[in-house]
Amino acid sequence: MDMRQLDARVSVSGQIGPDDIAAVAAAGFRALVCNRPDDEHGPGQPPFAEVAAAARAAGMTAHHIPFGGEGPHPGQAEELARVLAQTEGPVFLYCRSGARSSTLYARALALA
Repeated sequence: MDMRQLDARVSVSGQIGPDDIAAVAAAGFRALVCNRPDDEHGPGQPPFAEVAAAARAAGMTAHHIPFGGEGPHPGQAEELARVLAQTEGPVFLYCRSGARSSTLYARALALA
């Protein structure tokens, strides 16, 4: 897992699986946000439900705000901003490469 810190509170990475959650939780993250649609490029990608179950078992909240290469849908930056406002502590976002998550985070910040 290639975790990249965007600021003191938010980090992003490419695709993770349930086995990566222990490291994410150990790093102190309180919430997980997936920006990747399930089965985006066919089978082999861990379904969000499996990653979310592992996150909840590790004491984190899990949120699915998926979008593809067309960019975020209306309201998704606001949805991420709500997750950030409601979460005490660091938030971890992921997608295929981390780029979409970084873009959505920048849009959420612009709302503040």
